[in-house]
Amino acid sequence: MIEEAKALGINMSRAAEQGIAKAISAEKTRRWQEENKEALESSNEYVKRNGLPLAKYRLF
Repeated sequence: MIEEAKALGINMSRAAEQGIAKAISAEKTRRWQEENKEALESSNEYVKRNGLPLAKYRLF
């Protein structure tokens, strides 16, 4: 894979940095969703029961 990347002129350190940044972002998102799971479920349940807050003011 390294040889192919070199042959294609890919900057491997930049590609590695982007890959690591993407993995960090994905893990932070996963953890945030897990930490806030209860609040998200509660909010979704409220909307199911009562509809969207301020929906009567929507113009579309």
